[in-house]
Amino acid sequence: MNVVISKELAQATRMSPQELKQELAVLLFQKDKLTLGQAAQLAEMSQLRFQHLLASRAIPVHYDIEDFEQDLVALRKLGRIV
Repeated sequence: MNVVISKELAQATRMSPQELKQELAVLLFQKDKLTLGQAAQLAEMSQLRFQHLLASRAIPVHYDIEDFEQDLVALRKLGRIV
């Protein structure tokens, strides 16, 4: 799915497209809609960089067994682990 944001709305935020992606990723992570890995992917950041972004905003990382299992599945699909 693609989300299209008009130039006017994007300009109103005074944010770059990358910043908008990061804000959306942070919000969805905070609301437990995305795992850490999924949010980092949306933000186009490594998980470590995304964790630093969360820490800079005093947002705790909520990473449970289900999140871990979902990340393992994603890594297997990418061929990063066997």
